[in-house]
Amino acid sequence: MEYVERVEGRGKPLAKEPRLPGSTPVQARPDPNRHKKKRAASELGEMLLSFAGKAKGLPGDMAENHDHYLYGTPKK
Repeated sequence: MEYVERVEGRGKPLAKEPRLPGSTPVQARPDPNRHKKKRAASELGEMLLSFAGKAKGLPGDMAENHDHYLYGTPKK
């Protein structure tokens, strides 16, 4: 599948460079691997969630004040 559009100076740009003048014909093709990327990100998220709640002995406000405990910034 292929979409053919014209750049009219509005909407989401296809790429940062090169800059195209208005009404320039462009072609955009969907990424055939886009579903694989989403699946990989989902699998990574599931793997990281397996570590949630595993840490022992942390202060009760660690999530809110992690900068304080890591870097010494004032508590919130």
